Amino acid sequence: MLSIFVDADACPVKDEVYRVARRYGLSVRLVANQWMRVPGESEIELVVVDGDFDAADDWIVEHAGENDVVITADIPLAARCLEKGARVIGPKGREFKEDSIGDALATRELMSQLRDMGEVGQGPPPFEKKDRSRFLQQLDVVVQSIRRRA
Repeated sequence: MLSIFVDADACPVKDEVYRVARRYGLSVRLVANQWMRVPGESEIELVVVDGDFDAADDWIVEHAGENDVVITADIPLAARCLEKGARVIGPKGREFKEDSIGDALATRELMSQLRDMGEVGQGPPPFEKKDRSRFLQQLDVVVQSIRRRA
């Protein structure tokens, strides 16, 4: 059964995930390092993990599989989930794919090095309403695609 896994600690599109999950009757697992408020619905589960910095990522990779959807902005986590056959969408609506994840990882590493050298000081642009809309549209497209194949 198709499930949605959310890297939830800093995810700005949880409400959008709930909306799409309700529409299609899907289960949602929000995985976080700390407790957070979630809707009291049987199909929405909060999984709080203890341990190191990557404990939430490790839990998602262990449980997500083919025909599941993972929501994350974490590019290394996206790469690991793609290896398991999951579909991965960033909060701004970008779907990570096998043929482009290598470029995304390389760009992430380059930007990290530039920040460490003081060459780049700004973070990502602010999250906007159009990002939320693009995410909702992409999540709907991915869910429909998986359901058609199943």
